[in-house]
Amino acid sequence: MEELLIGKVIKSHGIRGEVVVDPTTDEPGRRFAVGTVVHGTQGPKEHELRIDAVRPHKGRLLIMFEGITDRTTADSLRGTHFFAPPLENDDDEEGFYDHELEGLAVIHDGQRIGEVTGVMHGPAGEILEVELSGGKQALIPFVHAIVPDVNLDEQTITITPPDGLLDL
Repeated sequence: MEELLIGKVIKSHGIRGEVVVDPTTDEPGRRFAVGTVVHGTQGPKEHELRIDAVRPHKGRLLIMFEGITDRTTADSLRGTHFFAPPLENDDDEEGFYDHELEGLAVIHDGQRIGEVTGVMHGPAGEILEVELSGGKQALIPFVHAIVPDVNLDEQTITITPPDGLLDL
């Protein structure tokens, strides 16, 4: 099963071994809960780290790991990427993982106009990166008003963009 990127160590914080983690998961409370063991890679190095403490800080997480008790050791984790298998989705829950959206055909007015090449996560929500037929790129806000239908079985996303969105 493919593992998903759930966060990245940005830098150390303070002198007691805390690190700043930028979570890339929609469930950071589950992924980075106290007592959880997270799997990380840092180039060729691999880490298995148990979370001792976690707290929110400016849109990111400050995490203390078992055995990491000073700034120097915390600094050595900079750039570590954490991975985990996908969480089980509730059938009632509307949500998609990035890897489910990437590669889907983009349909507008019944015609294929491009393909999703990536998903950007910003403070205002997700934005689909789309390569349009003809080589142009477009950024499409992933909101129901513009993306009313995602069909994973047919591998399509139907969009209803406002005038001018695809002309940028």
